[in-house]
This record gives sequence, structure tokens and C-alpha cells, in this order.
Amino acid sequence: MTAYAIFIRDKLTDPAEFQAYSDTVGETFKGHPAKILAAYGKQEKLEGIEPDGVVIIEFPDIASARAWYDSPEYQAAAKHRWKAASYNVVIVEGV
Repeated sequence: MTAYAIFIRDKLTDPAEFQAYSDTVGETFKGHPAKILAAYGKQEKLEGIEPDGVVIIEFPDIASARAWYDSPEYQAAAKHRWKAASYNVVIVEGV
């Protein structure tokens, strides 16, 4: 069943580290069945705290999403994201 990795950025604190993440994250998708559906586009808050940015990535299933997220390539890139901003990240199964 389709799954979605959702990244919700609360606050960017280090633009240089975020640029390093942005420069490396694209390569981490090679060999993984991922489709980026949204990435830091215009948003309209309806309820709650407005996020600084949102990314939604589609995968065929949760196992595929975890395989990408847990890959050494993504974990190396993620180190820059962790230094750059605070995030909430979830994988959710579709219906």
C-alpha cells in the first residue's frame, strides 16, 4: 500500500547547513522508488501552528520509505538537515 514520508520543518536555524542538505539529498533517491509530491511550496495554514516548510514524498509502501530513510546515503545527508532546522518527520500509509 502506498506510503508517504512527510517532513514538516518548524524553524530553519542554519541556512548554510540546509544548503548542504539541499545539495546532497537529491542523490539519495537514486535506486529508490520515490516521487516528490510537494517540496517547500506555497502553503495555506488552516489550523494549528504554521510550518516553515513541508515536503511530501510518495513510496510504494512503508518498507520502501524506510529503506530510503535508513539508507547510508540519506543518513549522511540528513546530518546536515538535523543541524539546519527542527523537523517533525513521519511515514504514513495511504488508504
